[in-house]
Amino acid sequence: MSDTADFLLDLRGVSRGLDAYVVGIAFGRDGVGCAFGLGDGSVHFASLEGDWARVEAHAGAVLALCADCRDGVLTGGDDGRLVRIGVDGAVVELAKFGSRWVEHIAAHESGVRAAGVGKAVHVLGADGSVLKSLAPPSSVAGLAFDPKGKRVAASHYNGASLWFVGAKEDKPRLLEWKGSHGILAISPDGTHVVTAMQENALHGWRLADGQHMRMSGYPTKTRSLSFTSKGKWLASSGAESVVIWPFFGGGPMGKAPTELAGGDAVICTQVACHPVHEIVAAGFEDGLVVMAEIATGKIVPIAPPGRGAVSALAWSPSGARLAFGTESGFAGVLDLSKR
Repeated sequence: MSDTADFLLDLRGVSRGLDAYVVGIAFGRDGVGCAFGLGDGSVHFASLEGDWARVEAHAGAVLALCADCRDGVLTGGDDGRLVRIGVDGAVVELAKFGSRWVEHIAAHESGVRAAGVGKAVHVLGADGSVLKSLAPPSSVAGLAFDPKGKRVAASHYNGASLWFVGAKEDKPRLLEWKGSHGILAISPDGTHVVTAMQENALHGWRLADGQHMRMSGYPTKTRSLSFTSKGKWLASSGAESVVIWPFFGGGPMGKAPTELAGGDAVICTQVACHPVHEIVAAGFEDGLVVMAEIATGKIVPIAPPGRGAVSALAWSPSGARLAFGTESGFAGVLDLSKR
């Protein structure tokens, strides 16, 4: 497997050791440029031509990174800054929140952005101005816009909250479930919200009627969630395989999940579903990166073990490119388009 994976990386991609923890990865919405945010405060832009450009984004660590509304990327740092970096490498500070860490960020192509800072969610417009500041019951642990950008959701202790971005009165819909909730995902059709909990389980809500969904059995905490493009499946990390829950035919309750790419007693650390096809990319604690076809279970190795635990995965908007990064600072981008 390692020989094949090295062959793919060498033949169809570029890679580099960046010497710092890869916190996050994002492709621009236009598909141009791939950005790696690092624990040393820098952001590295990579191209398949082999060009790498380093941008100093934060005086400390990058804590969060995502694609911006149109092109470029957003980063949040432990220096209290929310920053936009253009495809030309230009750094623009959108907001400064004093000494408070900017740990969670999100952006929607409609032009709205959000930053989770302590016990507040700040919503910013296309011009970078703060439109409103929302107050969840406790510190923000996960943040996401719904597919249309109409609502923003934040997970926190004892549940999650959803606000309408354009509402005159900022009264949230509270999704309650006792316990500590972490990362958050919203299904592509906007019908379900799922969070990862401290006690090695997932919790979900069906928004139409508030129906609860509990998905348990993980040996470790889930740190990565990803819905397939049409919302049929939810892929998750936290087990010795890629755990995939069905979100069709009434949802996951009472149903066993599908497990892919397991058997080596190594924990899956990251998942990312393809933006078009029912394929999931997965990274493991030993550095292995694979692609798995959900329908058939077919596995294609992308990168071999040995370069540190996989800490970030991302697809380009078209799904033609896949990028990954590890805790040791190894970064790679592959072109998976037909030739």
